[in-house]
Amino acid sequence: MIGIIGLGRFGKLTARYLSEDFDVFVFNRTEKSAEIKKSGARTSSLKPVCQQKIVILCVPISTLKEVLIKIGPLLKRDSVVVDVCSVKVYPTRWMKASLPETVSILATHPIFGPDSASDSLKDRKIFLSPIRIDKKQYRKIKTYLASKELVLIESTPEDHDEQIAVSLALTHYIGRTLSEFGAAPLDIDSEGYKRLLHILEVVEHDTWQLFYDMHRYNPYAQKKRAAFMQAMQKIEDQLQCY
Repeated sequence: MIGIIGLGRFGKLTARYLSEDFDVFVFNRTEKSAEIKKSGARTSSLKPVCQQKIVILCVPISTLKEVLIKIGPLLKRDSVVVDVCSVKVYPTRWMKASLPETVSILATHPIFGPDSASDSLKDRKIFLSPIRIDKKQYRKIKTYLASKELVLIESTPEDHDEQIAVSLALTHYIGRTLSEFGAAPLDIDSEGYKRLLHILEVVEHDTWQLFYDMHRYNPYAQKKRAAFMQAMQKIEDQLQCY
């Protein structure tokens, strides 16, 4: 019933949770049959995956356009294509441009990862934007997600990207900067410093590809980074005055 394309860290998490309730078929461009089986899903080639009622794209943002062009002709009529990208404006545009009118499009961003949701989905947030989908079908999907005790956030791709440019992209930017700085545990620390290290730990589990993509493909990220750097410089200038 559900097809998943891509078995990275988030693809594994998705397959594991959905396999508890549905038959899940997974296609990955490299051999990962053992990992797919471990998640509770079944290994499949691309075409059968695309023939499922719901097709979830768990691929890097930078490869999404290529994947959409490839799967367009293979999709079943009235199927629902779901992306899970951490940006929404560009993926939404690409899906509308590349996918046939006969399929529905649901833009999502699960605002959690394999680490934070390893044990439970309860109280984890998921963003939803019904780009092109029947109301009844959309309501059914929302009901299922709510039954998993997820917190549903509905808005536009533009609103999503502007907020996530701060809450995710800027957070990862700070985390990567801490890593470059060489931040590490200290004997003489503080609670504030421990929180900074927590940011570092979170981002180091994610790939550089995700980091690049969330900044490159978010139309608001550069502006938010610049504003943050200006604020840092302002504080530095104030310190120099004393």
